[in-house]
Amino acid sequence: MPKTIAYIYTDPLLETTPVSIDWGREVDVVYGDLGGRSQLQQLLKDCETTSGDCLLVRRLEELGDNVQEVSDRLNHLTSCGVTVIAIEQAYNSENSHLRADLLKLLYEIQRQQRSRRIRQGHARNRLEAAPPPGKPPYGYRRGKGKYTLDRSTSPVVKDFFDHFLLYGSLRGAVRHLGKKYGKKISVTTGKRWLTNPVYRGDTAYQNGEIISDTHVSIISREEAAQIDRILRRNSRLSPRAASAPRSLAGLVVCQQCQSSMTITRVTQRHQDKEYLYLRPINCPQRPKCRAIAYQEILERTIEKVCCDLVPAVAGLNSPQLDVIKSSLKEAIARQQSILEQLPNLVETGVLDAETGKLRAYKLRTEISQLQAQLATLPPVNLLSVAQAVSIPQFWLDLSEAERRFYFREFIKQIEIVRQDSDWELQVIFIF
Repeated sequence: MPKTIAYIYTDPLLETTPVSIDWGREVDVVYGDLGGRSQLQQLLKDCETTSGDCLLVRRLEELGDNVQEVSDRLNHLTSCGVTVIAIEQAYNSENSHLRADLLKLLYEIQRQQRSRRIRQGHARNRLEAAPPPGKPPYGYRRGKGKYTLDRSTSPVVKDFFDHFLLYGSLRGAVRHLGKKYGKKISVTTGKRWLTNPVYRGDTAYQNGEIISDTHVSIISREEAAQIDRILRRNSRLSPRAASAPRSLAGLVVCQQCQSSMTITRVTQRHQDKEYLYLRPINCPQRPKCRAIAYQEILERTIEKVCCDLVPAVAGLNSPQLDVIKSSLKEAIARQQSILEQLPNLVETGVLDAETGKLRAYKLRTEISQLQAQLATLPPVNLLSVAQAVSIPQFWLDLSEAERRFYFREFIKQIEIVRQDSDWELQVIFIF
């Protein structure tokens, strides 16, 4: 009795075997191959003993690795009286008028398989943790299957990162490169540098997957985590405020009119002295909320930080945070342990070489994801840092740019609460 059969081919380098497929009809037997073609050979042999069967495939190219193989197997199945239907290509071998369409389809298969071979080559490079095609990022050059430091340009990149970590200003770091090295880059390029996994010792691929620790890094894991925190807090500010030299820029809001405050500079004729004020940008009040001396708000902000920061940090759910960190570290250790066992499993024949490489690649990408989750958590020494910056003398010894860095590390917003002719400050911390 004629029956309906189906065949699925999965290339483990490029895809995973689908859990279920809607064939559009009831299927009696499903043959499936992962990498090899042994089940396809069995299917062809079984079709020789029966006739009138219907074979369903997703696409005709699953029947072979090239056009010749696909064509030969189609002819073989047709000679056995098997109807071949490709559900994703609207192909049915019973329709004789589709001969011209089949030629077009075979040409399309040839093009698709050429593309597949290129993607397979890239996938094999990923299994070897080799860099993707293209020019290496500035600061690196290509070595033997990995990125190696370019001794002439990597110090420039390192200085860029150091300047950003010190002052927290992307535009400032870009200007610094231009002044010190004559290296002119755009702000967009600078931001790409800050987020590029290559500078952290990782290799990123077009499919979005990242493999950690593939080459020598320019910045450490701790520095990378701090850069991510700075970028997240700067994203809440306007680009102009994020790079402004004044420490309170972009942080102060008038609670009464809900307007952000901008810093204005006032000078007197024939005098060098300048006066700084914070005034609302878009105040709807009549009369408008008055400006307040910048130095007064700065001093009261420092007082508030020294008084309130340590209790705020202590109020964090540290035990739960420690549990999360411990859990992530244990998961990373487990994956590392399995990764270390793979060479022995390949050597003893438990796994073949290609399966071992696929498993190693999967483990390394999972480790990278776990490390990324770990990096987003607050630093372990947050309380000790908070205690250090709660000393008034600490703030007096800092420049405005350095104060800006620490303010943005801890403060989400500073609200001016007006009370008749007086005012108070309310400092809202990030955590």
